Amino acid sequence: MTNLNWFAVFAAAASGFLVGGLWYGPLFGKAWMAASGMTEEKMKASNPAKTYGLTFLLSLIAAFSLAMFVGGGDLSFGMFAGFMTGLTFVAVALGITYLFEQRSLKLWLINSGYQIVFFTVMGTILGVWH
Repeated sequence: MTNLNWFAVFAAAASGFLVGGLWYGPLFGKAWMAASGMTEEKMKASNPAKTYGLTFLLSLIAAFSLAMFVGGGDLSFGMFAGFMTGLTFVAVALGITYLFEQRSLKLWLINSGYQIVFFTVMGTILGVWH
């Protein structure tokens, strides 16, 4: 734990905001809003400080956990570990939940796609800055 590059962990966690801003903005924002039932009114009624603050905290936990796994790996291992974590842990877990909640395949693809890309980016950052 003392060998962790904490700057890399924080950078990996923060990368979610860049990926998410693109993913849920220009790339898939309208499709996500339609598939999730999100409206502009709901977004305006939310507490952004709470949402973004807790999102960063949870992303930090994810980045820390991934950093413990990636360890002294390199770029390719970090990227692969992040991709596989996003695909086989996060996307699969979301898929199981979405099946029982009877959510749409479209919403699962959008949200799982984000998680796979986010974890791949985190793993890449952690692999480069181990």
